[in-house]
Amino acid sequence: MGLCESHDGAGPQDGAYPITSWDTYLRNYLTVTGGYWAFTVTDGAIRMLVVLYFHTLGYSPFQVAMLFLFYEFFGVVTNLVGGWLAARLGLNVTMHLGMAMQVVALSILTVPDAWLTVPYVMAAQALSGIAKDLNKMSAKASVKTVTKGGGEPQLFKWVVVLTGSKNALKGVGFFVGGALLEWVGFRGALVVLASMLAVVLVVTWVLLPSELGKMKSKPKFTQVFSNKPAINWLSAARFFLFGSRDVWFVVGLPVFLYSVLEWTFTQVGTFMALWVIGYGIVQASAPRLVRRSHHGTGPGGGTARLWVFVLALFPAGIALGLGQG
Repeated sequence: MGLCESHDGAGPQDGAYPITSWDTYLRNYLTVTGGYWAFTVTDGAIRMLVVLYFHTLGYSPFQVAMLFLFYEFFGVVTNLVGGWLAARLGLNVTMHLGMAMQVVALSILTVPDAWLTVPYVMAAQALSGIAKDLNKMSAKASVKTVTKGGGEPQLFKWVVVLTGSKNALKGVGFFVGGALLEWVGFRGALVVLASMLAVVLVVTWVLLPSELGKMKSKPKFTQVFSNKPAINWLSAARFFLFGSRDVWFVVGLPVFLYSVLEWTFTQVGTFMALWVIGYGIVQASAPRLVRRSHHGTGPGGGTARLWVFVLALFPAGIALGLGQG
């Protein structure tokens, strides 16, 4: 879904960015990317904070997983309409709207424990899910303008580098969340993260032009879907891929490490951070991994199918192993 907004859907198109020089061009891209990175750290941190803290409050793993249900659902909705919204309002507006919503999502969780019911936290996570995808869409849409004229391989390379670095920084966020939970407590950690992101919001608001990413022509809402069926099928597949990943990785694994292996919050955060950073490095290396077999062209559907079937053997092996005890 990430690529749909910036490449095939209703996201900002060529000529949408009123940039007059390469220095300004690059500064705007780096500002958007820097804001996205700062947001990503808070996104990883809040995940770790919610999983570990609510487990200590007595929530079962299923209840903890329910807390992320609205986060994922509203993220999907935002992915569908985010590019269309950005084309009408501008990337500057959508990025800062996402940051502001994340600050609010962090702040409303600082209430007393008695208020932290499952519906209340689900609502806060829904706000965070919308905020996350508004930021993701803004950053990825900006990549297309930087790679203008470089063709599909160059766009593919820059998108995976951005996404890989995002996952590395989400890993940093996991560590920050676990460490802050141990050092300053749940509410103290939320205040630190909200304050940091508020500062970034002000800085990027000052640096970015108000018309960044805003199109002169208003796209139709129907353009949120790609006109290429393969892109829509890929987006649907990613929905199930990331849903299954979050069930075991974002919820199950941290709870297991803390409750069964009796690791500290910092140890859990560090382990999760190293794992996600390694995952991000592999993701950022994807262009080099497939370059030789495509002779300078971008990967196609055949490449996706090959890697899907090869990599599917690993979780299948894990499932068989667990089934055998």
